[in-house]
Amino acid sequence: MSTFPHLDFSSPSQALRGAALSFALFLTWKIVKRFFVRGSLDNLPGPPPESFTTGSLRQMANKEAWGFHQHLADNYGSVVKIKGVFGANCLYVHDPKALNYILLKDQNIYEEAESVLQMNRLLFGEGIFTTLGERHRLQRKLLNPVFSIAHMREMVPMFYEASHRLHDTFVKIAKKPGDQEARVSRNIITLRLLTIVIQIDIIEWMTRLALELIGQSGLGVTFDPLAEGTEPHAYGQASKMLLPLASEQTSPLLGLIMPLIAKFANWPRLGRFIVDMIPGKGLNDIKYIVDTLHNTSVEIIENKKKALAAGDEALKDQIGRGKDVISILMRANMFVPKEEQLSERELLGQITSLTFAATDTTSTAISRTLHVLSQHKAAQDRLRQELREVRKENGGEDLPYDTLVHLPYLDAVCRETLRLYPPAGVLHRTARADVTLPLGTPIKGIDGTDITSLEVPKGTDVYISALGSNRNPELWGPDAHIWKPERWLNPLPESLVNSRIPGIYSHLMTFLGGGRACVGFKFSQLEMKAVLSLIIEDLEFSLPAGKQIYWQFNPVASPNTDPKGKMPTMPLKVKYVGTK
Repeated sequence: MSTFPHLDFSSPSQALRGAALSFALFLTWKIVKRFFVRGSLDNLPGPPPESFTTGSLRQMANKEAWGFHQHLADNYGSVVKIKGVFGANCLYVHDPKALNYILLKDQNIYEEAESVLQMNRLLFGEGIFTTLGERHRLQRKLLNPVFSIAHMREMVPMFYEASHRLHDTFVKIAKKPGDQEARVSRNIITLRLLTIVIQIDIIEWMTRLALELIGQSGLGVTFDPLAEGTEPHAYGQASKMLLPLASEQTSPLLGLIMPLIAKFANWPRLGRFIVDMIPGKGLNDIKYIVDTLHNTSVEIIENKKKALAAGDEALKDQIGRGKDVISILMRANMFVPKEEQLSERELLGQITSLTFAATDTTSTAISRTLHVLSQHKAAQDRLRQELREVRKENGGEDLPYDTLVHLPYLDAVCRETLRLYPPAGVLHRTARADVTLPLGTPIKGIDGTDITSLEVPKGTDVYISALGSNRNPELWGPDAHIWKPERWLNPLPESLVNSRIPGIYSHLMTFLGGGRACVGFKFSQLEMKAVLSLIIEDLEFSLPAGKQIYWQFNPVASPNTDPKGKMPTMPLKVKYVGTK
């Protein structure tokens, strides 16, 4: 029911006027309330806000926000009060007990923020990123079987096939010291003291590879030959630019506006017309990216529907042989009760959401691992030796699933990189009802009293710090801020094990936990290991000369040689070292 029953929201014009009136009254109440009503979180310590309008949110979410997050961890502990829009009290949390309540016990109260849901809906459509409650559970129920261990085993050959293509391309580039005319997209070849130094833009190639991996195993299509001299698919370029561009165009105030924009969900053409009227190159770039993601997904689903209609033999002729994620999902969707079936828009949204997530986070995780290994040559050499020995034991063949996932040092390298450098450092939730939040470690209040629990009012924004949890020295030890794969080869600290962090992976918050945990976390780990097992064995990665690589604090971290750059780039030197 409308907040203003005398207004007829059945027409776009009335909806627009009603939304504007609702927003004006809502904003007035918000400002008045901040000045005259004392909140239950006011006694909690936190940093002074940068401004009344946006609080500390700009400090927390900008390309160079790493220092601010470290400042919070060092000076305020595991539960911090952050000022939000117009003085609103927000929570910044990595206390293990509090995380258990947020992500598990009270997960139906701490849901995705409305602004995040609506932004995801605009970017990705009606996928798993935009549903709540029972609808979200049903979508995950349909997706879970395709991310099972049994299905992962069948995906390993697809992962190897694409990874071999990229490996061969890297080897070909690295073996061409005499061909100064050779050019691969954004590869740099320089002559120094008669020695050719090959630099390859790793993030571009890893984005291409990640898209091809999800394309074959997830969608049953091929996007990229991964060959020298070929151009990347437009989808890959679009997906890697989306979050850095969207971060620049968004504002903390958008959280107040997004629920109003959602009123136009029933009139997509009107919504697009309004967006088209807003000037700005950045917004035009985002519209192009969203259109690219959407059009590619439409093409995929139409081809998949034709193959399903033609029967199992037609599916077997496709890239994924009918075992890809979307084929299985669409087939399963035919046999669930009608009320549980995904609509056409939801199926389309799954393709866009899963493909984007798999491309962006996986390419980031692999690129970060290669960057770290370039900084730790002894670890890179040790990993290379492990891979060479196990391949020799396996007769020179690609490693089977059970061998690959249990390689001790490869596993330690992946876990440690995902611990210290989670692709998404902070995640956002909103309390949708008044709720009590118990704390594992008491906080000293501003008035000097010990705070053992918090009364969290409805509407409070809660920021879950994966960074804070993964780097907490009270749990991981005094070397928590050091990249140290060896920590995973020994028993983990009892303080960590006893803390019962609710993450679904290795006491980490990297893939979150609870009902909105990353549904494809096993898929992502397997991709990382398959790719690294091939390219580390006979290729050596080093830092580029004369260039520094910065990791920008975007919703998904991205590398750049320019700390304020928009298009991610990460050049590394690559040398062929053979298979001794």
